[in-house]
Amino acid sequence: VSNAGVGMAGPLECQSLAAMQSLMDTNFFGLVRLVKEVLPDMKRRRGGHIVVISSIMGLQGIVFNDIYAASKFAVEGFCESLVVQALRFNVAISLVEPGPVTTEFETKLYEEAERADYSRTDPETADIFTNLYLRNSKDVFSSLGQTPEDIAEHTLRVIEAARPPFRHQTNAAYTPMAALKHADPSGALMTDAFYKLVFKYDAVLRLSLR
Repeated sequence: VSNAGVGMAGPLECQSLAAMQSLMDTNFFGLVRLVKEVLPDMKRRRGGHIVVISSIMGLQGIVFNDIYAASKFAVEGFCESLVVQALRFNVAISLVEPGPVTTEFETKLYEEAERADYSRTDPETADIFTNLYLRNSKDVFSSLGQTPEDIAEHTLRVIEAARPPFRHQTNAAYTPMAALKHADPSGALMTDAFYKLVFKYDAVLRLSLR
């Protein structure tokens, strides 16, 4: 089970390349290093199961989560490319894709975001992040967040499955969001829906979450 991960949220201009590279080294290359170690023996034994804790943000990017989403997209692409070869050797790969999970991980991330310096971006972007995104995110976590125990139960079901699924989403509330991308390959439907949700109907979003 690959579960190492770090988070990053905020305006792109305020994040250093060094921090971005560090995140990618943990979230993506950490997984690559693990798979390189365990896969050869699994192939020799012609049996094994690699379970990767990914994220719904590996399927759908979320505003102000540019680099974190990029790392999870990389995880998803890596595993999607590898799974066919692995199956030839009777090795299963499963991606567990949670939405928000209420842990100290997120609490620390948002506490740091509230204290951060946003002088390197424009005032409008800083205001959108601090007064719109952070506020809405707290409502999302309090309304839709799962417990770590719930994610563990989902992961256990994936591990014990007779035919392990390649992808397993843990929160049904996010299925429509992921489906928008497949409904319109041009991306217009998804982009328009998220723009309106963030900038036009944010009050309705917060009310519905509460």
